[in-house]
Order: sequence, then structure tokens, then C-alpha cells
Amino acid sequence: MNHKKMYLLLGDITTEVVDVIVNAANEQLAGGGGVDGAIHRSAGPELLEACRPLAPCPTGDVRVTEGYQLAASHIIHAVGPVWRGGTSNEDALLQSCYEQALRTASERGWRSISFPSISTGAYRFPFDRAAAIALTTSDRIQQEVDGIEAVRFVCFSEHDFVRYQRIASKENISLEILTGGTI
Repeated sequence: MNHKKMYLLLGDITTEVVDVIVNAANEQLAGGGGVDGAIHRSAGPELLEACRPLAPCPTGDVRVTEGYQLAASHIIHAVGPVWRGGTSNEDALLQSCYEQALRTASERGWRSISFPSISTGAYRFPFDRAAAIALTTSDRIQQEVDGIEAVRFVCFSEHDFVRYQRIASKENISLEILTGGTI
């Protein structure tokens, strides 16, 4: 019996009750705008202190910290690529973020992980392209690794939530829609 599922929900990643959330981080792991800033504000000042010795983190790579004041016990900080027109290996670097986050979660025995949409804000990665990479990579890696039972994609806007549904359908990826709360 396969207990591995992928979920889609409209919500705030900082309130996710999962083993680990993924932060769309910058190379200095210093907080910033968007998801990164929200996670740093919600986790508290201890997060910035924990990140300092882990920086810099190269694009496409990940680092791990505690979750501090978040509901999630841990944070995987993934540094996504800045969009440069698709000529600077952006697709492979973004794929690496999702793959490394999932492999790290599996290695640490974490069963549930929540992702934001990495690189689609200030880094300007085309949303539909990024969502397709997120979904196909996560689907493949979740089947390859042990232990991860729930991969959640948390959309902050209804517009992005609808786009994720459309892209999942186009990519033939099964997503269970959540209306909030825990699994």
C-alpha cells in the first residue's frame, strides 16, 4: 500500500504543522522579502543566528536549521536561481532545490514537508515553468526515497493555487486539495 501523497493548499507556510518547511532562501540565509522574510519573522531571531555559520549557501543547494518558533520543527533553506532568461542552468538549479530538500528530509526521517513556490517572487522564475519543475521533481523523488508520506505545496494566493492545479493536471500529477489544517 502506497501512503505517499502530494497535497495542494492555499495558506501561509509559516503556520504549517509538518516535520519540515522549505524556505525560499537567499545565498546569505539572511532573511529578506516574501516567503524568506515571513519565515524569519515567524521563527524568531534565533533563526538568523543559526543561519549565519551556514552561509553562504550556493544556488541549488540546501541548509537545515531548527524551526524555532514555527509549528514545523525544522526548516530546509533552499536557494533557488534568479531567472536570467533560461540560459544560466536555471531549470536544473531549481530542480536541485526540490530534489535536495526531499532527499534531506528522507535522510533525517521526516515524513511531511511543505514547499513554497521557490524562485517565483523576486527571483522572477516563470511561475508555470517553476510549478511544473516543483511537481514533477517532487513526484519522482518522493517515489525514490523512503519515509516521506506527505509533500505539501502551499500557495499564498488563490491565483497561484489555481495555476498549480492546472499544471498538475497538465503534467498528470495527482494532488489532493486541502482546505487547511493538518493531514
